[in-house]
Amino acid sequence: MSSTLLAFSSNRAGSKRTRPTRVGRVVHDPLSPLQDPSLRPLTAMAEREIGFVVEVRATSEGRADRLLAMGVTPGARVTMLQRFPGIVFLCDQTELAVERAVADAIFIRPLERRS
Repeated sequence: MSSTLLAFSSNRAGSKRTRPTRVGRVVHDPLSPLQDPSLRPLTAMAEREIGFVVEVRATSEGRADRLLAMGVTPGARVTMLQRFPGIVFLCDQTELAVERAVADAIFIRPLERRS
């Protein structure tokens, strides 16, 4: 579950009227990267590494919605295919190519390999 952190600012100097301004997103998820050190951004994955999407953070208007529409949802299995020059990964059965900034908004939990 998440909520939005709001700060109040005025439209002009000396005005008593205030309006809420979005400052950031507060994550109340037990799997949050702030609380779980095993989570990391998609860009930190090595090639051929497998993991599962835990969170998609909205860093700009509509970006998270577009990723969710393409199937990058919590619980989806991802495999890193290419790290340079762009990020190419397999999400379930769909191959996606995204910019590094977009991949930084996708947090994954790496699959633990059994020996």
